[in-house]
Formats: sequence, structure tokens, C-alpha cells
Amino acid sequence: MKLTHENPDVVVIGGGPAGSTAATLMAQRGVRVELFEREHFPRFHIGESLIPETYWVLERLKMLDKMKNSHFVKKHSVQFVNATGKLSAPFYFWDNKPHECSQTWQVVRSEWDLMMLNNAREQGVTVHEGARVLEVLFDGSQAIGVKVQLEDGTQRDVYSKVVVDASGQSALLMNKFKLRNWDPVLNKGAVWTYWQGAYRDVGRDEGATIVIQTPNRKGWFWYIPLHDNTISLGVVAPFDYLFKGRGSHEQIYNEEVELCPAVKERLANATRKTGYFATKDYSYRARQVSGDGWVLIGDAFGFLDPLYSSGVLLALKSGELAADAVADALAAGDLSADKLGHWGPMFNQGIDRMRRLVCEYYDGFSFGNFVKSFPHLKGTITDLLIGDLFTERVDQAWKPMESLYTPDKQPIKPWSDEAPPEIQENKLNELYLPEGVKP
Repeated sequence: MKLTHENPDVVVIGGGPAGSTAATLMAQRGVRVELFEREHFPRFHIGESLIPETYWVLERLKMLDKMKNSHFVKKHSVQFVNATGKLSAPFYFWDNKPHECSQTWQVVRSEWDLMMLNNAREQGVTVHEGARVLEVLFDGSQAIGVKVQLEDGTQRDVYSKVVVDASGQSALLMNKFKLRNWDPVLNKGAVWTYWQGAYRDVGRDEGATIVIQTPNRKGWFWYIPLHDNTISLGVVAPFDYLFKGRGSHEQIYNEEVELCPAVKERLANATRKTGYFATKDYSYRARQVSGDGWVLIGDAFGFLDPLYSSGVLLALKSGELAADAVADALAAGDLSADKLGHWGPMFNQGIDRMRRLVCEYYDGFSFGNFVKSFPHLKGTITDLLIGDLFTERVDQAWKPMESLYTPDKQPIKPWSDEAPPEIQENKLNELYLPEGVKP
């Protein structure tokens, strides 16, 4: 790998969806961008289900034709199975918004992330793989570049006007400035694996994401159909319940499947393809999106929860908003935190809306009961499920939702920059990959 002799305008740390999005959109506006990714793509990553509102960013990225010509499974809806095994009517995205954006995809992230990174290359981004950013360089409080370690062990300083941190859960700047706040409510974990030949619907429903509540209401399964007759199937539950005193990840997973008839039935003729994966303590957010000369996006800013599959949308959206802010800031000659991060409050409001829907589900919310009680708001709930989070229009759902609370139900605890001390311990996300096994 050779570094360019001319300093870039912007350095992007990380080549995942957030980093490739930000880099591509900046390059489209004539910004000189160098992106440093520590791994070589393709590489494994979880988070396979896209939701419809990703369409608009993919359109700007000029990715839509690539997606339409891909072998990824088309996704038209989401369905819910309650604790008694009852399957809800599908929430068809098209019925709510008759536009091609209402058809999205279930992707294999190793393939899709590589498509996104190659798309960035095609549009003028200088991409370096196998290049690990060791630290962000500062002049006082101003970010001025990065120190990079190449595969041969040599280190180079690369100077830039702005640094975009898309380093994922490594979260270089979040950790440097101690900006991470763990969510005071969403202290969850997950265990998952992949299956061949599991049950899948046909036609319009073939690519539906299914959310299956466990009979004991402790957690839920995601059921995501991928191409090659593969199903991604994982269980999510509170950290203490799922991991403490339960044995190996394999034992935990199999016990949860055994307790859930709706899952067992779907696996009756299936064969497991991989080992077991697990991730813990993953709901967090940074207290700010930017500083002088730097911006946080994607998982380097925060991660909410796998429920409703909002992760990729938030990665793409933060990358889009940051790219526009950085390009505008460079044009104005103002690289202050305020200029680079003016989009932060609006973005956080969108996350808060999805977080509210997530917390309501964990607290017993029933989509079926809500739609039965307020049929005129089915479209609003569907808007939230498709990721239409950045408009006050969807807030009309909350008061009717609260009217269905039982007398003993406590209000959903809002996000706070000051989470309780027991949540704010020095936790680090852990992703356990089965040794020697790649999906």
C-alpha cells in the first residue's frame, strides 16, 4: 500500500457502511478523501437486514442499480410472533408507501460491505485496506490527521483538515475522550448462528424479517432469510438472563430454541451451517457527535439495538449527514465542532424515536392490540418500522400507545447523558467468533 504524497482534505477511519457512505458522498462533492480500513474485505459482520429508509442514501451513493442486480433476498415486510406463538399480519411497506423505496433487501454483510467500499473507490475515494489507524493526531483541541500502521509494521502520519471516525465499536475518539454512555435500559446481549434449509415463506413474504417473542417474554429471536437458502437466527435478551450461569454459547442458544416452539418448528428440516456467535453490552451512545476537526458516525457514535434492524440505517444516515456537514464546513473554512456537528440534535431525535419503539416492545407493547385499538395509526407505526424517524409526524403514536398502559406500568425511561453508575462501568463490547469458522 502506498500513501498519497498530497495530504487529503479528509481522513475516514473505517470502511464499513458509515465510513464508505461518508467518504463517497464527500468525494462526490470534490473533497479529497482517504479511507483507512484495518481489515481486508470481505470480512464477516452481523446486521444483515436493511429497512426501507436506507433507499434514499443508497440512491445518493449510486448503489441502487447494484442492489437491484444483486442476488440479495428482497424484503417487503416485517412480521411479529407473540409469546403464545400467534403470527401477526405482515406490515407491508408498500401498502403504507407505494414507492419502490418500500422494497429493500436482506444482505450478507461480507458481500455488501465490499460492494459499498468498491463503490467508494469508483467515485474517487482513495481506499487503503490492511491499514490500522493507531490514533488521531491533534494540535491542541483540533484534529489534524491520523497515525497509521501499515501491514509491514511501518507507521506514517497522514495529515488532513478533518477526521471522520467510522471505526465501529473500536470507537477511537469516543474512548479517547471518554464520551461513551451505556443505555440505562437496553442492557442486552445476543447469541446467533446460521441455518441451511430452514422454513421460509414464498412470494411476497419470502424475504420478511420475523421477530419471534420467546414464550417466557424474556427476549426474542430474529429470523432473517438470506440467499443460498440460509437463515440468520439469533436470540436477544437481557445480559444477566442470557449469559450469567448458563454455560457455553451453544448451550445458551439451544436452550432458548428448545423453549420456543415457533422457532423449533421453523428449524425442523434445517442444518446448522456455522458455529455460534455472541455479542454483549452493545447499546450505547456518545455525548457528542463532533469536536474541532472531527466527527463521529456509525457505531463509532453509538448503537441502539438489533430490534427493528435500525443499525445500518443509522450508519448510512449519520454518514450522509456528516458528509454534507464536512463538505459545507470545508467550503466555509469553519471546522469547528458546531459547524461539523450541527446535525447531531436532529439525528439524536431520530434515534430516540426508534429507541422508544424498542423499549415499548421490551416492556410488553403489542403491535396487534395497538392496530386493533387505533387502526388509523397503523401507517404511523409502519413509518417507524421502515425507519422514517426524522420527522415529528410519527410522534402522534406515543400518546395512544400510553393510553394502553396497564396501571402498574412505568413510563419508558428516556435516554440520558448521565446513565446510572452501574451502567457506566468500563464495559467493552465483545464479539465472539467461533474459532476456525466463517459464515
